[in-house]
Amino acid sequence: MPSPERIRQQVEQLTADLVGLSLCDRQNFPAMRDLGEGLREVGIGVRGNTSYALKNIPYHDIYRELERTQTYNLRMLDGALIQMMYRFRNNEVEAHRLAFFPSPFLEEFQNNPDIYLDDEIYAEVIMKNIVPFPIRFDFDCREEVVVDVDHPKSHLTLGQYQNCRIPVSAPLTPYHFIGFILRNFYNTAYRKYEDQLTIFDQCFEASITATERDLLHVNIPEPQ
Repeated sequence: MPSPERIRQQVEQLTADLVGLSLCDRQNFPAMRDLGEGLREVGIGVRGNTSYALKNIPYHDIYRELERTQTYNLRMLDGALIQMMYRFRNNEVEAHRLAFFPSPFLEEFQNNPDIYLDDEIYAEVIMKNIVPFPIRFDFDCREEVVVDVDHPKSHLTLGQYQNCRIPVSAPLTPYHFIGFILRNFYNTAYRKYEDQLTIFDQCFEASITATERDLLHVNIPEPQ
């Protein structure tokens, strides 16, 4: 199972990879924080208000505040924000929040597609029928939080729907999360640069229950 140090190294290296490939224009390298009582956090280098993303306010206001306070690990060239935060208890992962906040302000790209058509990073955002919505992979294994099926330990939330918790088979590493985002939302760039991204083969142990496996769920690679 990946340790806090390994997770920090993954976030750091993947950040450097994306900066080196010119796929993002702003970044905050990860920081390790000792919270006491066996708790350690791998989070964003700056201390922004991550809870702001969960407030009941319009999405464009959430996005603006996260961008203003630089509460992100990466800001992609199209304005999308990526967050990666982990909490460990006695070196075992207890929680994570991995979020993708696409920019709600894509008019510049969509109204001038000829300018951006030849740049791989913009290939997926120049269509006017695109509807930007946030995506979040959450993990929390605390007994007071987990409810079989209704609140899986690891789950995927699409949009800001309060009760959207699609079961996920295990916690995600930064490598799996970044790969998911690039492959699905920056596919043109991903196919061009895939072999230039650092590969990490460590995985977390499965956390899904038998009942949740019987539902439609997201399957994460497991340790070999």
